[in-house]
Amino acid sequence: MTTGASSFVAFYEELRAIAARQLRNERDGHTLRATALVHEAWLRFGFQEPDLDRLQFLGRAARVMRQVLVDHARNRGRQKRGSAARPVTLRETHAVFHRDVSVDALNEALGRLEALSPQQGRIVEKRFFAGMTIPEIGDALSIPPESVKRDWAMARAWLHHALRSV
Repeated sequence: MTTGASSFVAFYEELRAIAARQLRNERDGHTLRATALVHEAWLRFGFQEPDLDRLQFLGRAARVMRQVLVDHARNRGRQKRGSAARPVTLRETHAVFHRDVSVDALNEALGRLEALSPQQGRIVEKRFFAGMTIPEIGDALSIPPESVKRDWAMARAWLHHALRSV
């Protein structure tokens, strides 16, 4: 399946669900809505992507949405000089963190994790941001579910430790 306009239409509801899940983790009164996040991500996603299957497409879309949210938070911070970083409530089925962290802190920590272990970074992104299941991630990355579970646990622990000092 390609990521042309037909894929966008076919996956629109799934993309909106991913966007809504990501926005639930944002501060109250966030100015982006799920529809706007999906549309902004689609504009950034581009129409020249190679053929992707459903899980690859949704994983890539989640990554782009994450970047839209980070850019949005940075732009709002620039508009309000001296404003403190806005917290992101990180609620996930398997609690990763026990407190709020800024979008920038999360993005920076995830970037450091991706540098250390690209696979763990992709797993966190697919699990946390796209809401994929362990088997879906295994299929998307062509690795056994047991490896996904192990790397997911390691990545959560690493991120928890990395964000404790933030």
